[in-house]
Amino acid sequence: MSPTVSIIMGSTSDLPVLRKTADFLEQMEVPFEMHALSAHRTPAAVEKYATEAAGRGVKVIIAAAGMAAALPGVIAALTELPVIGLPIASTLDGVDALLSIIQMPPGIPTATVGIGAGLNAAVLAVRILALSDPALAARYKAYCASLSAKVEKADAELAGIADYKFKC
Repeated sequence: MSPTVSIIMGSTSDLPVLRKTADFLEQMEVPFEMHALSAHRTPAAVEKYATEAAGRGVKVIIAAAGMAAALPGVIAALTELPVIGLPIASTLDGVDALLSIIQMPPGIPTATVGIGAGLNAAVLAVRILALSDPALAARYKAYCASLSAKVEKADAELAGIADYKFKC
């Protein structure tokens, strides 16, 4: 089985955020791989990885990085695959990483999710892949239905709270 999604982190210290990413891909039955590569410390390895990813079957790359957060942009510059940038909070609460990832020059886009939003990175990857995979689209649709059911249940529970004199 070859990976469909590649999760790249600048450091293994980013793994706690990326566990949510991996957990959702696992839930959706999407084959994935995980690597630790640094745009600044291992630039040759990043170039080799990015230029060979499509040939290995990768369809979407999720690249997580903090601080200068060059990793998603460098990968996007080296591949035609969609790259989802995931800013990691380290310094400046992750705002520095967010700005680095979203401020790409014209022609080298990275889709970007919120700071530390590993789940949303995986959801976006699944949405992209589901466009050409009906079975995955069905699993994703069931996931969305579960989100609706969760909110409806919470709303019903709120209706049952009778602790307040002026609650209507």
